[in-house]
Amino acid sequence: MQEFRYPVGIQSFEKLRRNGFIYVDKTALIYDLTHGLTYHFFSRPRRFGKSLLISTIEAYFKGKRELFEGLAIAALEKEWLEYPVLHLDLTGVNYHEPGALENKLHVALKQWETIYGSDPAETALGVRFAGVIQRANAKTGRGVVVLIDEYEKPILDTIDNPELQEQLRQILNGFYSVIKLCDEYLRFVFITGVTKIGKLSVFSALNNLNELAFTPRFATLCGITEKELHHFFKQDIHELAEYMQISDDEMAARLKKKYDGYHFVLNSEGVYNPFSLLKSFYNQNLLNYWFASGTPTFLAELTKQQRFLLEDLYNCRRTIDQLSEIDSYQRDAIPLFYQSGYLTIKGPEDEFGKLLLGFPNEEVEHGMTDFFVPFYCKVRTTTEFDISLFVDDV
Repeated sequence: MQEFRYPVGIQSFEKLRRNGFIYVDKTALIYDLTHGLTYHFFSRPRRFGKSLLISTIEAYFKGKRELFEGLAIAALEKEWLEYPVLHLDLTGVNYHEPGALENKLHVALKQWETIYGSDPAETALGVRFAGVIQRANAKTGRGVVVLIDEYEKPILDTIDNPELQEQLRQILNGFYSVIKLCDEYLRFVFITGVTKIGKLSVFSALNNLNELAFTPRFATLCGITEKELHHFFKQDIHELAEYMQISDDEMAARLKKKYDGYHFVLNSEGVYNPFSLLKSFYNQNLLNYWFASGTPTFLAELTKQQRFLLEDLYNCRRTIDQLSEIDSYQRDAIPLFYQSGYLTIKGPEDEFGKLLLGFPNEEVEHGMTDFFVPFYCKVRTTTEFDISLFVDDV
């Protein structure tokens, strides 16, 4: 087994390609995406490869042709022009700290201003952002590419502090609102996040923003399809099957039951959780890697406040409009569960236009059950009695 092949936790496309990590080729979809409309928003659960996708798009627009050798886009792109790219990543900050968001935006602007120049008259964050976009366009003679990763991170991090959350919302509104004003200077805008927060101006101002979350063409842009699994990981399935002393077919069936089942678009092809799948190949076992990497404490608190029952997560129904925003999470936590990846589309719309939702796979179902029990039952974290002992006794 070549352990270096698995890019677990790697978010840099250049690092991935230069160091021989395996890459599930999504570049044909990226070419299609970047040669259509200008403004795009793409939501997917955490650890589904959004940051790597952003990094790949950045490398493409910077004209780094050598990184794409052997990939689908190499045969599609003929020019490989270099564009000015403004990449903002809002992860890695504790937004409960005073001034954290302003400092994060200031640091990004300072880096861009070092390259494209600054204007002392520009002091407000949004004004500086607009100035950078205009100067980048004038300096290079090409449209600017704006990439924003985890755009709503400050809002989700402060969901337990409504007053601070509103302050951060206002800051982001002032910053994002300038994007539409700079339309003539822009070549491509791509914004990612876990959820859609309608009250942020990125949606109210950019009324021409193309939301990809429910677009069939890009349903598999993040995640690993059944075909991709067997094309890129055939040998890995075989090695894992050998280690567990079962057949390759049985191994594939177990992987599917454990990690497959995410349907982000009705009637679309399902995808596997890439994080858990790669971790399972690396560690040669089938554990709940994705769920264990970040337990949804804020979701549990919301359900307790709403007297929400765990059984309500089974076979619930919501419309697409209800699922696409989380501004009403105080009244209904289901959209937050869906957008965070703990629920997925399981069936077609009923006569009221509501989609059937449910747990995507065994990992999420077992993880959610184990996680929620302490919130609803007054039991010790560790107990001598559990289901496995009960089964053994029977």
